[in-house]
Amino acid sequence: MTTPMPNILVVEDDRETRSLIAKYLRDNGCNVTAATDGREMARAMTDHRVDLLILDVMLPGEDGLSLCRKVRAESQVPIIMLTARGEDVDRILGLEMGADDYLAKPFNPRELLARINAVLRRQAAAQTASATNGATSLTFLGWRIDFRLRELRNPAGARVAMTSAEFDLLRTFCERPGRVLSRDSLLDLTQGRNAGSFERSIDVLVSRIRRKIEPDPQEATMIKTVRSGGYMFTPTVDPLPAAASVQP
Repeated sequence: MTTPMPNILVVEDDRETRSLIAKYLRDNGCNVTAATDGREMARAMTDHRVDLLILDVMLPGEDGLSLCRKVRAESQVPIIMLTARGEDVDRILGLEMGADDYLAKPFNPRELLARINAVLRRQAAAQTASATNGATSLTFLGWRIDFRLRELRNPAGARVAMTSAEFDLLRTFCERPGRVLSRDSLLDLTQGRNAGSFERSIDVLVSRIRRKIEPDPQEATMIKTVRSGGYMFTPTVDPLPAAASVQP
């Protein structure tokens, strides 16, 4: 299934910077709308669907921090703030106003694209996660995973030892059954962008989990590898009533 091109709104008063960002993002699979100030931004957000907002702090008229606060009061659209100043106070103010990320100028366009992709992945995961997210315990193929106790029990009721990283990854799979999850998104969901981890660590954890839950780890049927995609958790997952999750 083809992933739709994200619609990015770039609000930047410097023409050269605005053009550079717009061209780079378009060349890398994004639809881009550009604005120079708050008025143009408001018009663009009315006329177009916006999946992510790139907002410069230093704008003519109403500044980016104020605009960020107003947008966040009315919408959950992801916001990445840009500024020529790298001071901590600006970053903190932007995040407090509701920005999802912050990038100081000058920056590498590739880093901006990486930040955009990470923010969009996190938002998509939050919006489309299974309704089972609200449960404290889930069950699949007789297995039970308890989020409060952070434990996994097999169909016979025996506790299965798991490391914290293994548990977090299995929980992520259980909360999103039937979905192809890339290694990047699994890193974001379990360890965060700044965790200093690599995609390979996901493969290692998947291999460990398979050895614990798969009937045949060499022919995995529960955590399937999707070529050029990532992994998919195939079992049907159901929330477990609180009383049923308590083991004798």
